[in-house]
Amino acid sequence: MPSVFIRTTGCNLRCVWCDTPYTSWKPQGEDWSVREILAEVKGYPTPFVVVTGGEPLLSPKIDELTQKLKKANYHVTIETAATIFKQVACDLLSMSPKLANSTPWKRARGKFTKMHEEHRLNLPVIEKFMEGHDYQLKFVVEQRRDFSEIRGILKRLKNVDSARVLLMAQGKTKRELSKRAPWIVDLCKKYGFRYTPRLHIELYGNRRGT
Repeated sequence: MPSVFIRTTGCNLRCVWCDTPYTSWKPQGEDWSVREILAEVKGYPTPFVVVTGGEPLLSPKIDELTQKLKKANYHVTIETAATIFKQVACDLLSMSPKLANSTPWKRARGKFTKMHEEHRLNLPVIEKFMEGHDYQLKFVVEQRRDFSEIRGILKRLKNVDSARVLLMAQGKTKRELSKRAPWIVDLCKKYGFRYTPRLHIELYGNRRGT
């Protein structure tokens, strides 16, 4: 679905495989007012907007932005790791709880390991979002053992419809994705989950602005 992506910078996690390090490991970006963002969005011929990051719920005016997008009749999806709760206006809350495969045990000499492990999974926040929003749960899968962790998380949450669970292969290249996709799809069929490709990488490669 053609969509406008609004990407915030700054993140409270440090996923070892993060494909947008310019929003987490080494945050970059410019200051934009809500008015400037809305004006930019209007320049695209689509009613669909995705607010992502980094972690967009860290942004101080995320509530104002989402409310004004909804008031302007946009379909708003928010992509979040769901580690912190904030009241937002959206049509779909796309939560991506981080698995153990995300922990940077060796990167930066393990500087962020403790912080990441303490914050990467917040089940009460996930449940609170589930209660108040249309949602999906999207997990990044790297190895077969990740399925055991995913199923363990789902058992601890209340009444999760398997059709709302999306699995995405971890990978920044077409080769990495194609290598993992077949067995992930097979396991999705086995457990009734959905598989989501990384279409932008398949079409354009791992580059900004796509």
